[in-house]
Amino acid sequence: MKSFATDWHTHTSLRAVVSHSSPVHRSGYWRGPGRFTAEQVLDNVNRREASQCPYSRLVAIENTVNKGGGSCWDLEEIKRIRLVCSRQGLALHLDGARLPNALIARGESPRQYGEIFDTISICLSKGLGAPAGSLLVGSREDIKKAHRFRRVLGGGMRQVGYLAAAGIYALNNHMDRLKEDHERARLAERQLRSMPFVSDIMPVETNIVIFNLGSDVSPDHMLAFLAQRDIRALAIGPQTIRMVFHLDITDTKLEVLLKALRSFEP
Repeated sequence: MKSFATDWHTHTSLRAVVSHSSPVHRSGYWRGPGRFTAEQVLDNVNRREASQCPYSRLVAIENTVNKGGGSCWDLEEIKRIRLVCSRQGLALHLDGARLPNALIARGESPRQYGEIFDTISICLSKGLGAPAGSLLVGSREDIKKAHRFRRVLGGGMRQVGYLAAAGIYALNNHMDRLKEDHERARLAERQLRSMPFVSDIMPVETNIVIFNLGSDVSPDHMLAFLAQRDIRALAIGPQTIRMVFHLDITDTKLEVLLKALRSFEP
């Protein structure tokens, strides 16, 4: 059994994959936005003597939290969760698809996370802007097992040196500039907070902006309005819109967005 927050990407977007390929039962809990405490982990551990329950084996954390508006975890809380996992014999995995954004926003280092987690996944094609690529970081033994399972699931890929080169370039050159994406996201947040058609908006910490439209506003209408101006956003709920800022969004393009928001009429 693995545990996670109920609104995470691993739960909302990967449920079918887990159910199809693995004999795994998942247990989720929510503190918001997308985070939980060490106490909640301890309360949800299935004891080995509970024969009617699957064994708890893994705790998964997502940082930043996609549907939490790109929110970042508190590193001290993660350390407390690590302590619980160690005492309970649980592995600890980090879904770090947007970990670079968290590192820049909180002024933290990769080593701090590497010392805590058993395994970490990192995406090179989101904020870092590589054309493709994800990394799995872990012990030699865990990576050896991962290679085997990847092959079993048909995940082998050849001639990927050029993609690796792009990923290395992104890691070496695109980390520090993530703060520019964060600043543009905050400017969009500021504009949205002043718009009458927005009912509420999640606090912006990194590069993701999530807001709710008023009940009388059609999300389809707004998305079509934005698309006509070559602006892409995503509906992630009945009245909820998500925008993500990345290296292709310049100050000029940001101004196009802000102008469009000011001129939108429900």
